[in-house]
Amino acid sequence: MVKKIRVLIAKPGLDGHDRGAKVVARALRDAGMEVIYTGLHQTADMVVQTAIQEDVDVVGLSLLSGAHMTLFIDVLELIKDRKMDDVLVIGGGIVPEGDVLKLKEAGMKGVFGPGTSIEEMVDFIKENVRK
Repeated sequence: MVKKIRVLIAKPGLDGHDRGAKVVARALRDAGMEVIYTGLHQTADMVVQTAIQEDVDVVGLSLLSGAHMTLFIDVLELIKDRKMDDVLVIGGGIVPEGDVLKLKEAGMKGVFGPGTSIEEMVDFIKENVRK
């Protein structure tokens, strides 16, 4: 039996907009992945603790508030500190082009903005998750 890819979709910070995160969570589930959704207002530590407890392959961060350079980096640093090298970290939301490179340099493997197709995200996860 093939192990399903386990994905945590998280909403760090005070961003109260989660419609897109819920759409992505449902689409990943429909693509055959197991999806855990944290709900709103998570701290970086809460996200990482949930990722550990749920033994996920992917952490997907969603943020529309503009605090991505702080909150995404906080999650990335905690994941590095806990030596979770086998976890694929991706982000989505409103992220200016100039910040995408900085996030990738910090360890985020993919950043998906508005208009990204679900198929593109599914394919990226399947191609980049460590088996």
